[in-house]
Amino acid sequence: MSGQKILNIGIDLGTSRSVIACDNGIRTFMSSYVGYPKDAVSQKMLGKGIIFGDDALKNRLALNLYRPFDRGVLLHSDSPEKNIEEYNKAKSVARELLRQLISQVTKEEPDNVLLRGVIGAPALATQNNKKDLLDIAEGILDDVLIASEPFTVAYGLNLYSNALIIDIGAGTTDLCRMHGTIPTQDDQITTFKAGDHIDRIFLELIKKKYADANLTLNMVKRFKEENAILSSQSESVFIELPVNGKPTPCDVTDEIKAACRSIVPEIVDGIRKLVATFDPEFQDGLKQNVILAGGGSQIVGLQREIEKYMKKTLGYGKVNKVEEPLYAGAGGALMLCKDMPEEYWDQLKKRS
Repeated sequence: MSGQKILNIGIDLGTSRSVIACDNGIRTFMSSYVGYPKDAVSQKMLGKGIIFGDDALKNRLALNLYRPFDRGVLLHSDSPEKNIEEYNKAKSVARELLRQLISQVTKEEPDNVLLRGVIGAPALATQNNKKDLLDIAEGILDDVLIASEPFTVAYGLNLYSNALIIDIGAGTTDLCRMHGTIPTQDDQITTFKAGDHIDRIFLELIKKKYADANLTLNMVKRFKEENAILSSQSESVFIELPVNGKPTPCDVTDEIKAACRSIVPEIVDGIRKLVATFDPEFQDGLKQNVILAGGGSQIVGLQREIEKYMKKTLGYGKVNKVEEPLYAGAGGALMLCKDMPEEYWDQLKKRS
C-alpha cells in the first residue's frame, strides 16, 4: 500500500435518495432508482441499457423500474429465502446503483487508487442487513465499514456527547443518543414512520377528499418534498390535479399537515424512551440538544411540533436541524472514514 493513493468516501444508500461525499472535494446524489429498457423500442429511444436516478423516473413508462432499498435496507434482506428471485435482483440493482454513484466521484482518479468507504445503515440494522451492504460493495470498494446513519450525522457535526440525533429518511426514522462513546443498540431506536409513510397518508387523505382526482404516489411524493409544512402560520396549499382529465386546483392544506404530523408522536415516544433510560444526571442535556437530520428535517414547522409534543410528555425540549440535511450522513461517514486509524483497516481485512 506504500505510495498508493487512498480515496476516502462516505456513502448513504437511501431508500429514496443515495448520497456520496469524497475527500477529493466531490459530492453528489441521485434518486435511488434504476431502470432497464422494456424492449427494443425503449432501448433505441434511450440509447443505453441502464438508466439511473431522476432520468429513470422520468422515463419509467419505458422501463422496468427498481428501487432496491426498502425501509433503509436491501429489499427482502431479512428473509431472502422467501423471496430469493426478488432479493437477488435487488442486490444486483443495488450494486449497479453503487457503482454509478462511485463513478461520479472517481472520474478523474487513477485506476490504481484504493477506494475506502464508510456506508451508513439504519440505526438498528440487522447483521443480515449489514452483510448485504458489504456484499453490494464487494469488488467496488477496496475497504468498507458499515456504520449507523444517525451516528455518522453526529460524528460529522462533532456532537460526540449530550446530543440526540433524529435522522428522518424515506424508509426509516432513526434516533440515536450520543454520550462520548460509540452508541450501542440500547442507544438507538428505528421507526418506520418516515417519508414514505407521510406519502401514503397524504395520498389517502387526498383521495378521500377528492374522489374524482387522478394522482399517483410519485406525484404526491414530489409535491410533498416541495411543500411539506406543519406551521399554522402558512398560507393555503394547493395542488393541481387532473379531475376527469381537466387540471383542477385542489386545496390540500389540512391533508399535508395531517400527513406530516403523523410521524411526530412516534418520534417523540422514541425520544422519551431514550431520555428515560439514560443516566438521570444527563437527561436534561439530551432534551436540550435534539438535532433533526435527513430529508424529513426540512418539513416547515416540524421542529416546533416536536417541541410541543416534548413539552407534553417530557416537560420541555429544544430541537434544531442540521444546515445540510442532504449531505449530513454522507459527510459524517466521510469524516469517520478519514479518521479511522490504519491499524483498524488492517484488522478489518484480516477478519474478512
